[in-house]
Amino acid sequence: MTQDTGSSFHQMWRELLPLGRHPDSGGYRRFAWTGTDGECRAWFEDQARSRGLAHEVDRNGNQWAWLGDPAGGDAVVTGSHLDSVPDGGAFDGPLGVVSAFAALDELRGRQARFTRPLGIVNFGDEEGARFGLACVGSRLTAGQLTREQAHRLTDGDGVTLPRAMEGAGHDPDAIGPDPERLARIGAFVELHVEQGRALDLSGDRVGIASAIWPHGRWRFDFRGEANHAGTTRLADRRDPMLSYAETVLAARREAELAGAVATFGKIAVEPNGVNAIPSLVRGWLDSRAEDQSSLDTVVGGIEKAARQYADAHGIDLDVVRESFTPVVEFDHALRDELARILGTDTGLTVPVLGTGAGHDAGILSGSIPTAMLFVRNPTGVSHSPAESASEDDCVAGVLALADVLEGLACR
Repeated sequence: MTQDTGSSFHQMWRELLPLGRHPDSGGYRRFAWTGTDGECRAWFEDQARSRGLAHEVDRNGNQWAWLGDPAGGDAVVTGSHLDSVPDGGAFDGPLGVVSAFAALDELRGRQARFTRPLGIVNFGDEEGARFGLACVGSRLTAGQLTREQAHRLTDGDGVTLPRAMEGAGHDPDAIGPDPERLARIGAFVELHVEQGRALDLSGDRVGIASAIWPHGRWRFDFRGEANHAGTTRLADRRDPMLSYAETVLAARREAELAGAVATFGKIAVEPNGVNAIPSLVRGWLDSRAEDQSSLDTVVGGIEKAARQYADAHGIDLDVVRESFTPVVEFDHALRDELARILGTDTGLTVPVLGTGAGHDAGILSGSIPTAMLFVRNPTGVSHSPAESASEDDCVAGVLALADVLEGLACR
């Protein structure tokens, strides 16, 4: 490690840490195309320009910093995202971006000679906290989300994605697939804090991803009849909240049986009054499993139970799949190369592990070779202010990423 690597990381981390942090919860509210998002983007551009890197924003709002000419092709790219879930943690996304710049500083300190262009990227709207769809920036770039579909996205206040993008100074009519850009990239490596405790349990600081579980989001609309909470007999009610509550419990049972996960983490109620029986309860299911068959079993079981409960209470039910990502097997050759670099060249013990969390690397894997590095999270908690990583582990992640980039881009 060069002398300045740790200080480089910590200085950037201190500068980024206050942006979007809520004073009451301690969590982060860095939502796409907001003022806070703009501050994070300005931070990224400052980091790029202070290092003499060429900075650009692509047609889909993703930011890129380049060392060398990407038009030369076969570029090595690293990075992640800077946005957050509501009251999210500090590390999910930003750790990968900060570590990317710090790894470049480390390689310059080693006087590494690059033979391939090197890029650092901040993908826009990865978490989907504002418009309800994850990985919007990378999905658009990879052609997995059309312009028409993107233009129909709306936030909780009724603001459309095009309007939000225009307000932030970006042209929403320019968005769409970007195959020429992807064709310039020979490998993408994303560093991310682990969202689980596998590394903590094994005692390893850094891991390599094997695959991303298949996962998706489903919206359950339970429609009943609004009525007075104080004057309507229980026998006369068509209360959709009952069916929803029973479905939440069913989701837990189905997930346990399949060794998967299923979560109802978001709900909208109409008319949403304390003294009113709801007319509509809308709940969003997030479910993930190790394989497609298990996921189908879980979601199918939840929907079957929901319809039984709805029928029993006289409730109408609509189920809509809003997003889905199949299992992602990261490029085996690139994954094995990372293991060789970190194992053979540095002597590290680097476990290979799967993950239930989606990432931009997973979206891009169908277009270019991708891989991921994980940094130990001692709490195992993610999407929460309790998400954490020690300073030593963060620096270990930077060094591992620098070793990987040196092995890939300085051959």
